[in-house]
Amino acid sequence: MEENLILAINPGSTSTKIAVFDNTKEVFLKNIKHSTENLAGFEKITDQYAFRKQIILDELESASFEVSTIKVIVGRGGLIRPIPSGVYEVNEPMTEDLKVGVLGQHASNLGGLIAHDIARSVPGARAYIADPVVVDELDDIARISGHPEFERISIFHALNQKAIARQHAKSVSNKYEALNLIVAHLGGGISVGAHYRGRVIDVNQALDGEGPFSPERSGTLPAGALVTMCFSGKYSEEEIRKMITGQGGLVAYLGTNDAYEVEKRAKAGDEKAILIQDAMAYQVAKEIGAMSAVLEGEVDAILLTGGIAYGKPFVEAVSKRVRHIGPVYVYPGEDEMRALAMNGLMVLNGEVEPLEYK
Repeated sequence: MEENLILAINPGSTSTKIAVFDNTKEVFLKNIKHSTENLAGFEKITDQYAFRKQIILDELESASFEVSTIKVIVGRGGLIRPIPSGVYEVNEPMTEDLKVGVLGQHASNLGGLIAHDIARSVPGARAYIADPVVVDELDDIARISGHPEFERISIFHALNQKAIARQHAKSVSNKYEALNLIVAHLGGGISVGAHYRGRVIDVNQALDGEGPFSPERSGTLPAGALVTMCFSGKYSEEEIRKMITGQGGLVAYLGTNDAYEVEKRAKAGDEKAILIQDAMAYQVAKEIGAMSAVLEGEVDAILLTGGIAYGKPFVEAVSKRVRHIGPVYVYPGEDEMRALAMNGLMVLNGEVEPLEYK
C-alpha cells in the first residue's frame, strides 16, 4: 500500500494534540501541554499560532518525521461561519475568519491556521478542516425559537457525532446517508442530534445554553428566573455567562466536572450525587425523545458516545428511558484525532471532494 502520511492537529486551551497516520494506522500521537506562563504573553488565542506551530514542528522532528513527506494536514475546525458538513480546504477567506473570530475566539481556531501555514511550506501538501462545531444542516423549522429576535443556531460536537454515525453505519453494513440516527455526545458539553439520512436536521446548541445540563454547562434554564437574575444587579454579565458555561451543571451542584467522580460518590451512597447523576441522565433521555419526534419516530438506532458513555450506570439510566424508541448502541470516548485523519484520508482516496469555504 502506498504511504499516505496525514498530520492531524487539535488545539485545546492549554494543550495541542497532534497525530500522524499512515493511511488508517496511527504511527505517532502526542499531547503537548502549554503552561499558563507560556501563553500569558498572547493577547488573543489566534496570536498563538506561530508559537504552537513551531512546537509541533519540533515534536515531529524529535520523532524523526520528515514534514516534507506529509501529504495532508487536517486541523480541528474553529468558529467560522456556519457551513454544511464536510471537508474544507483551508483558503484565505477561512484564515481571515479564523483570525478575527467571526463567531468568537476559541483554541480550535488555531487548527486551520497552523495546518495552512505548515502546508504552504511543503510542496504538494494540502490543508483541510473537517466537520467543525459550526456545521449547520438544520431544517428551517428547527431555527424557529418562539420570538423573531432569537434564532436557534447549530453549534455542536459535529466531528465526533458524524464520525460515530459513519462508524455505526459501516458496522451494520449500511450507508450513513441511508439511516435515521439519534447521536448523543456525552462529554464536558452534551449535544443530541437528529441525523436524518446524513444530515443533522436538529440539535441542541450545546455551547452556551440549550439541552441537558452537563459536567460544566447548565443547559436550558427557566427563562423567567434567568431574566430576573440578569437584572438583579447581583451578578455581572461575565459571572452569569460562567454560570451557564464553565461553572454550571455538575460543577455547580457537586463541585466537580468529573462524571466518574460523581459515579463513585453515587455508588458510595451519596444521595445528592445519585439525584444529580440521575437528573442528567433524565435530561439526556428527554432530549433523545424530542429528537425521535423530529424524526417522526423512524429511528434506526440511538448512539451514545463521548467520555461519559464509559459510565455504565449513566448509560443504563439513559437507555431504560429510550430503548423503546430504537436500539441503543454505545461508542464510549471520542477519537477526534482519528476522525480528523480519516476525513483527510477520504480526500486522498477520492472518496469525498473537498468543499470550498466562501
